[in-house]
Formats: sequence, C-alpha cells, structure tokens
Amino acid sequence: MYNLSCYNPSSFILVGIPGLEKFHIWIGIPFCVIYVVAIMGNCILLYLIAVEHSLHEPMFFFLSMLAATDLILSTATVPKLLSNLWLGSQGITFSGCLTQMFFLHFSFVVDSAILLAMAFDRYVAICFPLRYTTILTPPVIIKIVVGIVVRSFSVILPDVFLLKRLPFCRTRIIPHTYCEHIGVARLSSADISINIWYGFAVPLMTVISDVVFIAVSYTFILRAVFQLSSQGARQKAISTCGSHICVILMFYTPAFFSILAHRFGHSVPRSVLILFANLYVAAPPALNPVIYGVKTKQIQDKFLLLFSLKKTQ
Repeated sequence: MYNLSCYNPSSFILVGIPGLEKFHIWIGIPFCVIYVVAIMGNCILLYLIAVEHSLHEPMFFFLSMLAATDLILSTATVPKLLSNLWLGSQGITFSGCLTQMFFLHFSFVVDSAILLAMAFDRYVAICFPLRYTTILTPPVIIKIVVGIVVRSFSVILPDVFLLKRLPFCRTRIIPHTYCEHIGVARLSSADISINIWYGFAVPLMTVISDVVFIAVSYTFILRAVFQLSSQGARQKAISTCGSHICVILMFYTPAFFSILAHRFGHSVPRSVLILFANLYVAAPPALNPVIYGVKTKQIQDKFLLLFSLKKTQ
C-alpha cells in the first residue's frame, strides 16, 4: 500500500511564493488584471478575425492560432495562482498537476512554432510577393497547423509518462505556484536522469531550432528589404514585420533570461524567480493582442469600427 501511494500520490502542495506570504493578496491583484486583459484581448482578436473577411489571410490565421494558444497558456496557470494567493488553495491532485504541466509546456512549444510559421509568412510576403497566394494556399496552411500541433503533442506527451513512472515517497511539496516537468520530477526519490536529459532535449528540438529558423528567415527578409529601391517601400515592408518582431522579442527574451537565471543566478532570491516565472506565462498572452492591435492597421481599423458600431446602436 505504501509503494502504491508513492506511485499514485493523491495530491501535491503548491506553496505559492515562499517568503512573500503576507503579500499574496496584493500580488494577486496585478495578475488578475493581466489575466482579464489576456482573456478580453484575445477573445476580441479571435472575434474580429472570424467575422471580418478582409482578415481571412494566412498571417491573421496564424495570429488567431497564437491568440487561442495564449488563452490556453494563461488559463492553465493564472486561475490556480489566484486561488492559491487569495484563497489559500494550495492542493492540486496528481492528475491535475500532470494536466497543468502538459498544457503549460504544450502551449509554450505551440507558441514558438506559430512564431516560426508567422516568420515564414512574412518571408514569403516580402521576398516572393507575387507568389504569396500560390505558395501559402489553404492546403499548405492546414499542413503547417497540423504539423505544429502534432510536433508539440509528440514532444510534450512523454513528459507525462516520465513523471507517472516516478515514486514520490519523500515530499509532495512543490516550492512554486504551478507544476512544471523538472520541478515535479525533483521531488522523486528515484533517478530522474532521463527526465533531465529529455527536459534538456525538448527545447533543443523545438524552441532553439525555431529561433534559428526565425533568425534565418529575418536575415533573408532584411536582405530583400534593403535591396528595395524606394524608401517608402522599405518602410512599409519593415512596418509589416514590426508587430511580429515585438512579439518574438517579448516571447523569447524572458524565456532565455529565466533559463539563465535558474542555471546561474544562485544569488537571486527564489521568490523573485517564481514571480518572474509567473509574469512570463501571464504577461505575453495579455500583451500580444495589444501589440498587434496597435501596430497592425487592419486590426486597428476593424477594432475601431466594431466599437463605433456598438456606440451608434
């Protein structure tokens, strides 16, 4: 019975933000605001892209997929964070922990792949403008989307089974606000070298390779832009990539900073690392629709038209 309970634990304890317990209520307020902005912004973005035929283009299709994935990412973490900070609900079932871990990592890998697909879209639009509609046809877009989902599902699903095989006999207290693969694996009394190596390989297979291909795409894009003879044409080409570049920097920069801080920032307080980790999964889903709304004229125009129609009714 003891071994059975080790391999099938009933629940874990998410301690929240250690050292800042007396500030939990106040810390929850900005996260709640960020979550509401993320839900409203991405839902409005999805609605606009769905109802406006002028936005039925590959770039906006990928943007709608990014918005849907951002909704999954923020919903997988922030509600549990708020219930922890405000209600003291620290318990999470083993199956709930695995589910949260899966959707957290899955949505992160999907987001990265979508940014790569959007970089490819901009590459085709700028380097082969006359062939844009013949290259990015609906069947090609469907294949890209299926490839993104299948790749992400295939590399993240093994994390679930790698955790299910481990015994958790020592402690079930997770010093964090959400479940992530290596953080949960370290609670086990068994050898977790496979988990560590696989956890190291997944970013190399997905996120790092995506960054490399995005960098290659923008190298070709910039070369094509600077070969344009017209200054106005150069500015227009760069402006079409502006919002995408902002989202790329906002997505990858905190990720690499967080990885480096966990590996080498041993002097950084754990509470600061946990706060930053939560901001990283909560802030981009809220800021992405704002960035595209401000920098993309088509979305901006449709957004203003939507609200002007509501006011006149």
